[in-house]
Amino acid sequence: MDILRIATSGSVDDGKSTLIGRLLYETGQVPTDRMQQIEESSKRRGLSFTDLSLLTDGLISEREQGITIDVAHIYFHTPARKYIIADTPGHEEYTRNMVTGASQSEVAITLIDARHGMLEQTRRHLHIAHLLKMSNLIVAINKMDLVGYERNAFEAIKSEVESYVDQLGASFTLHFIPMSALHGEGVTVFKDGLSWHQGAPLLDILESIKPRNIMNAEGQTNFQVQQVLRPRGGNDPDFRGYAGSLRTGCIRVGDEVQVLSTGKSSTVVGIHKWGTELNASGPDQALTVLLEDDIDLRRGDALVAKENYLATSRLMTASICWMDEQPMASRKKYIYQQGSFSTKIMVDQIQGTVNLKNGELASNHQVQLNEIARATFKSASAIPAIEYQGGNSNGAFALIDEQSLNTVAVGFAERFA
Repeated sequence: MDILRIATSGSVDDGKSTLIGRLLYETGQVPTDRMQQIEESSKRRGLSFTDLSLLTDGLISEREQGITIDVAHIYFHTPARKYIIADTPGHEEYTRNMVTGASQSEVAITLIDARHGMLEQTRRHLHIAHLLKMSNLIVAINKMDLVGYERNAFEAIKSEVESYVDQLGASFTLHFIPMSALHGEGVTVFKDGLSWHQGAPLLDILESIKPRNIMNAEGQTNFQVQQVLRPRGGNDPDFRGYAGSLRTGCIRVGDEVQVLSTGKSSTVVGIHKWGTELNASGPDQALTVLLEDDIDLRRGDALVAKENYLATSRLMTASICWMDEQPMASRKKYIYQQGSFSTKIMVDQIQGTVNLKNGELASNHQVQLNEIARATFKSASAIPAIEYQGGNSNGAFALIDEQSLNTVAVGFAERFA
């Protein structure tokens, strides 16, 4: 079965956890005894309704405060496919959690409280979804019951979101749904309150979206080496294999490949996966590749198809989401990490930070916690000149502080010199 990866986003208390709990309940994923526990817990808290957010908010501090703090991954399925939802926090101080939770997702569900409309954090999450190049963005205008299911309230927020997305120049497909996750309106059905809406409910939209796993298969071959295997024993004492992951493209026995860093070439003579020999493999697989020649390969190197040799560069322009208490400043040095490859990198110039009101760049000399910025970087070693295309493709990277070794930013390559 296909797997669709989804991330929830939006401002605090927009109802993300309740929506996911409602999805689990409506699709029959909640055991009877678990549902009884949730009902009893809701009564003890003096609630007049069953708090379905308790199905996802598992930390004690989350339950005490009624907010999501850490990322929870929730699994459910329908007869059509499997789903993995990253329930991410809405608070600004947990933006870094939202970014990491959404990094592997291809669809974002952004919730907006119908009473409040778009807030700064909503805009920040929309911008992050744009940077991550999500294929689809579902805007769930929630808590419609608190505005009397008024169509005008829905249309006003829809217009505001469309205007902001146009300013971003985002390419995702937009879906708008009026909803009351608490009462089940707009999740799997539209009841009397929202009978005026002509679109499909949330689950129907999710069922219609095709997972974006084809893109990596169509990309350029890029096999990232993580370890050289030399067992020196058994039936083949001369065995030399290169264990790693095929990030994009396909690899076959007989393919001519080239080492990205040195340009040395060889031919693939074997592909192993968990003790099984393969003739070919697609992307997103952990493999061991055998080459005809003994060439110098080490952790961080990449094998690419010889006919579509990838260019490299030491000057890169990228958008970044800053995730550290200490601000980013020009001329500061970090460790650039992409897969198993790493090198030192320096901030050459901060082009500006994003003004979340209009999506434009504002001149700035530093980048503060939770800010989104664009900057140019100079690297000590040449890096693959691959622009980020979304999903699990290449072009996304992390910046790591040299002293603390904390991950301070995630970035998305946009241009190379």
